[in-house]
Amino acid sequence: MSTRRTLISNATIINEQRQYIASVVICDSRIEDIFEGENSFPHEAQYSEKIDARGMFLFPGAIDVHVHFREPGLTHKADIASESRAAAAGGVTTFMDMPNSIPQTTTIDNLEAKYTLAAQSAVINYSFYLGATNDNFDQIRQLEYGQACGIKIFLGASTGNMLVNKNDILSKIFAESQSLIAVHSEDETIITANKAKYKALFGDNIPIEYHPLIRSAEACYVSTAKTVEMAHKYGTRLHVAHISTARELALFESDKADFDKKITAEACVHHLWFCGADYKSLGTKIKCNPAIKTAADRQALRQAINSGKIDLIATDHAPHLLSEKQGDCLTAASGCPIIQYSLTAMLELAKQNVFTYATVAEKMCHAPALLYRVKNRGFIRQGYYADLVLVNPNCQWEVNAENILSKCAWSPFESTTFSHKIQTTWVNGQKVYDNGKIDDAGRGQRIEFI
Repeated sequence: MSTRRTLISNATIINEQRQYIASVVICDSRIEDIFEGENSFPHEAQYSEKIDARGMFLFPGAIDVHVHFREPGLTHKADIASESRAAAAGGVTTFMDMPNSIPQTTTIDNLEAKYTLAAQSAVINYSFYLGATNDNFDQIRQLEYGQACGIKIFLGASTGNMLVNKNDILSKIFAESQSLIAVHSEDETIITANKAKYKALFGDNIPIEYHPLIRSAEACYVSTAKTVEMAHKYGTRLHVAHISTARELALFESDKADFDKKITAEACVHHLWFCGADYKSLGTKIKCNPAIKTAADRQALRQAINSGKIDLIATDHAPHLLSEKQGDCLTAASGCPIIQYSLTAMLELAKQNVFTYATVAEKMCHAPALLYRVKNRGFIRQGYYADLVLVNPNCQWEVNAENILSKCAWSPFESTTFSHKIQTTWVNGQKVYDNGKIDDAGRGQRIEFI
């Protein structure tokens, strides 16, 4: 089998808190060498392809630990093929998919069936969560380390209704699971009481602006406090998904994300970009669980990214058809498609000095690899898989229906103008996305864990 070498020359590399000019050589699926300095690569070497990346940023591929690709069972709105292509166009090279599909991924057989589906159609790398229920502790106990990226527990009812509300079951899972536990943290009792309160005021047509008052900051804080307390008690590896409130941040430490960090927090792109004022123009398009809350909450989340209280950025990419997003605070589906514009949006915030480019790389590439213990990905390092993203930092363009690749065919970012554009995405050394075109022949890999 012939060796294929690709040269990416004179890129501005954003990696491990550094920004510097270098050239990267890809040999088949791996990064063979990195040559620091302008024109520092071996000019006499033979390359299958040379790419002049002068003026471009080169990032590690983003690792999104929180997606809903809807397959199996909900493929009218999304599937692994369509959403992995949208991800590649957005600079995401690895995804970890949640269990609320149909059938739910609550058995090891269903988990392995998802891996089979991904091997057939995913153009980027993949892993899947095993979902917890009140009745499947035997499956959780049988799960081998690395067979899933983690155990997902819904502590608040959301799409798929996989609520775990038995304290004895929760205690068992926290005490005995060998895998990371990721939680959707909202208190269902508080949410139910809030629904009753606003139904008494508005009847069955509650305006969308009340969504963050029903799925309130209190509901988030009470649940997250309980969850963090349990993790401390049992020494559990806990990851709290989609933190949405300033108050919850007091429950987390500001130490740097690393391999041994036990309790970690995630912010999602939509909570960092939108705020409550956006319900007026976007309505149910930005209805998600937990809800997008106040501008003050958004500012606190942004500050927590920089301070280290929030360890990583994910998307909670959750496509629905626009017809399913119709309705009010209670009836419209919760969730929105985010992944294709996730890295671009965070780079836009970096340009606005909300974050640094290095922080974006840390939170979207390095920290997911470290905290989930992903093997040989998430960094631009010699010997690591060549999961790489080339970004044009000076390209004005607008999100519109023509460039949306998600199967649901809409985005809350429509009509947004960005100044960074994903130029090329490599997955395991293969050029999967380039200048608006997807290579459908490419296939990702099932990721391994350390």
